[in-house]
Amino acid sequence: MGFIIAGAAAAAVLVMITLFKLMWRVAEPNEALIISGSRHRTEGVGDGLGFRIVTGRGTLVTPGLQGVRRLSLDLNEAELNVECVTTQGIPVRVKGVVIFKVGDDDVSIANAARRFLDQQKLISQRVHNVFAGHLRSIVGGLTVEDMIRDRERLTGETRAASGLEMEKLGLIIDTLQIQEIIDPTGYIKNLAIPHAAAVQRDARIAQAAADRVATEAEQEAAARKAEATRNSEIQQASYQAEMDTATARARQAGPLADAASRQEVVVQETRVAELEARRKEQQLQIDVRKPADARAYDTRTTAEAARDARISAAQAQAQETELAAAAEAGRVRIAAEADADATRVRGLAQAEATTATGRAEAASVEARGLADAASARAVALARAEGIKARAAALAENQEAVVAQELAEQWPQIVRAAAESFGNVEHMVLLNGADGMGELFAKALAMGGTGLGLARQLLSTVGADGGTATAAPGSAAPAPAAGAPATAAAVSVPVPVDAVPPAFLHRDGTDRREDEEPGRD
Repeated sequence: MGFIIAGAAAAAVLVMITLFKLMWRVAEPNEALIISGSRHRTEGVGDGLGFRIVTGRGTLVTPGLQGVRRLSLDLNEAELNVECVTTQGIPVRVKGVVIFKVGDDDVSIANAARRFLDQQKLISQRVHNVFAGHLRSIVGGLTVEDMIRDRERLTGETRAASGLEMEKLGLIIDTLQIQEIIDPTGYIKNLAIPHAAAVQRDARIAQAAADRVATEAEQEAAARKAEATRNSEIQQASYQAEMDTATARARQAGPLADAASRQEVVVQETRVAELEARRKEQQLQIDVRKPADARAYDTRTTAEAARDARISAAQAQAQETELAAAAEAGRVRIAAEADADATRVRGLAQAEATTATGRAEAASVEARGLADAASARAVALARAEGIKARAAALAENQEAVVAQELAEQWPQIVRAAAESFGNVEHMVLLNGADGMGELFAKALAMGGTGLGLARQLLSTVGADGGTATAAPGSAAPAPAAGAPATAAAVSVPVPVDAVPPAFLHRDGTDRREDEEPGRD
């Protein structure tokens, strides 16, 4: 459905564009559109104009109801070649050109459209006919001399006479030029003959006058030439006399000239000798003195250079030594300062470390002492509580306490009994299973003996709360009949492995053995 709507919209747009192109007309700058089929009021044109004029813009036209025609506004040219007769009755032919166009106002365009819309190619012919009639009329009132002497008058009268009719036709004249007036009868040529004769006469008179003036000039030139020749000959004679006098004087001056020449030769020879002596002196300077001066200069320069080099080397060595000493001193000073700073820093660090270590050790000792004291106190309190609990247990059930102690120490008892067989390499059991049974019976008897011993130890507890320790193998006295049972401390060996780690030293000994009796 959407595609159909879009297609319909596109078709409608295409139809509208096509209709617009069919209805839209644009007038070019050099043409006017004449649209007929609708009444239109045009300014300057009376009512009832049945067409519309459009120039320089576009307009809409209803196809089928309105017609569109184009009227050219370009320049047009009409050539004039008109045979005329002057007021003297002399036939002449006038050639010219008229450049015109349709006027730009609506009135001119309307007039031209009504007259030339279908005959635009015939406008030039129509204009030629208009100008030919007016040109014949105007030439009929002029003489040939007037036409020749005042061609502007002919042009102006023709243009003025044709202007009103051109306006009716909707045309304006841009240019009207009369190019040529042709005289087939030779009138114009004959008019030139008197003038030509007068010109020829004046020319001959001028030529004669020129010839006379030229002859006079030639005669005067010849006279001046003769005078110049005479003056030249006189001058030449004077020059010849002077030349002869000069020649005589020259002949007399010959010996004097020879003497003067010899004198000049002697002078020149003397100068030559002097110059030769100077040359030899200069050569001596060049060959002997200059090389000697050069060698001396070379030696002196070499010595000075060597001296300057040694001085420079010594100065450089001294500066290098001074710089090296300064650098070494600076390095030593910097090293000493660095060592001092390092020593000071190390001392400060060691002091701080020692202080921190002392404080840590003191805190550790204090903490260890406090911990030991607390531990000892806790052990004492625990031991006291244990004694109280044991005394209470013994008072209530002596057999159970003894059995518990024996059960706790039974592994050590068995281990001690088994140690007696540790050095036996070979054991021979007699009677087989009976012998093994007798062996275990003996071991159990030993355990029973231990149980009896424990009972005897417990029965020996005095009325004062003291502790009696029975020697091995001795029998403890039984408690008196009817005597009350009192709490007694029984000393039972406890293996080291059963002691808690908190009560052991680093070497494995029981820390509680070091405690003083009666310490909290």
